[in-house]
Amino acid sequence: MNCKERYGVDIKAFWRAVLAQDEPEIRTYFAPDAYVNWHCTNEHFTVDEFIIANCEYPGEWDGVVERIDTLDGLTVTVTRVYPKDRSCSFHVTSFLRTENDRIVSLDEYWADDGSAPQWRIDKHIGTPIVIDSIEAHKFASDHRDKLLKD
Repeated sequence: MNCKERYGVDIKAFWRAVLAQDEPEIRTYFAPDAYVNWHCTNEHFTVDEFIIANCEYPGEWDGVVERIDTLDGLTVTVTRVYPKDRSCSFHVTSFLRTENDRIVSLDEYWADDGSAPQWRIDKHIGTPIVIDSIEAHKFASDHRDKLLKD
């Protein structure tokens, strides 16, 4: 079963279009009256506004879909997004609701990737999930094509 059959839309192809800032392709994934909410910045977008926010965002972007799950009719994705120069990175958790093979709502939570705050480092609690950013970037590079394909 491919991504479209499993999730209602081809999630990995959708993310490829978003990361490439491909306005015509992004538009094909949304129902005309769909909406997008970016909760961390308290923003609600129409499809047209979302496309402007995404496609006019400066820079060239890349990323890796790290996880896709379904929950009560929602498709949930976790995607690592970074500029092609890899100067920083973000994780976005997305909740997509689809009808008739189109996204009708998309709720996203964006976070900057970074180090633990100093107070937790000082307490010597927790350990890194990934050893270091070089290893994380190598993993993303080595697995990008596989992770973005069906």
